[in-house]
Amino acid sequence: MTDVFKTAIQFARTRLIFPVPESAHVIKVAIDEVLKCKETGESKCIQFNLTGHGNFDLAVYEEYMAGKLSDYEDPDDQLNEGLKCLPQV
Repeated sequence: MTDVFKTAIQFARTRLIFPVPESAHVIKVAIDEVLKCKETGESKCIQFNLTGHGNFDLAVYEEYMAGKLSDYEDPDDQLNEGLKCLPQV
């Protein structure tokens, strides 16, 4: 998660837009794909959708910048328990 915020800060510094955390994940994937193409020499047109601005998420950015945000992964049993609540389609 912290790598996503690191990428979001990089994006904000170059584009002057704080992306919402949801879009920050997409930006990270796009940048990772660009770096992979740079490594392999592959030419691609990479697009992503930036939705919203992170103005209401500045507290989370502040936590990240202060080193208070840490990586966390939900345990599989919690994820599986949550999936049981979803309707079968």
